[in-house]
Amino acid sequence: MSIIKYILKNPCKLIFLSSANVFDAFTNYPSYEYDKTLSESVYGRFKIKIENALLRLPNNKYNICRLPMVFGAKSPRLIELTEHYKNNVPFEVFPNVVINATTHKKLTQQLHYIINRNRKGVFHLGSKDLVHHDDLIQDICKELKFENPLLKSVYNSNEDRYLAVMPKDNLLPKNLQMTIQEVIKDSVIIS
Repeated sequence: MSIIKYILKNPCKLIFLSSANVFDAFTNYPSYEYDKTLSESVYGRFKIKIENALLRLPNNKYNICRLPMVFGAKSPRLIELTEHYKNNVPFEVFPNVVINATTHKKLTQQLHYIINRNRKGVFHLGSKDLVHHDDLIQDICKELKFENPLLKSVYNSNEDRYLAVMPKDNLLPKNLQMTIQEVIKDSVIIS
């Protein structure tokens, strides 16, 4: 990879935005920063390949920031949810998938902190608590005052499946941590 050569030769650092999908083969528990990665999806394996290349670099040359689902007022996910509601089109929810989440607003604050404090290592930039995907979407719909939204439940298994990147070792200050309730609150578009 030419970017790796560039990083090694120049006084710079790469912040790689990865995904919870690097753990999508593990379904029985949430994943933490230094857990082994393993993915069944093409997307997850692609992210792992990049992460592994970065992990061979000196620590001061990279950050790996793994993201859960990103919400927030006017985020693509909320725009899609709103469009589905307005057009009376079912929105897919996953009742057996346990996730954590974040908002684009909180993510930018966290990245600002990581850059300005020259933090090193792997960060999980999700909420510190968990929720079922369908419950989160229903709660957001309730906050948006969507009456009887059409939600299409998609089941990949009969058991709960975790797709959550929980912060544990590289904790950010309390003002940069968030909860699912804050994700819901920050996802409401105020007119």
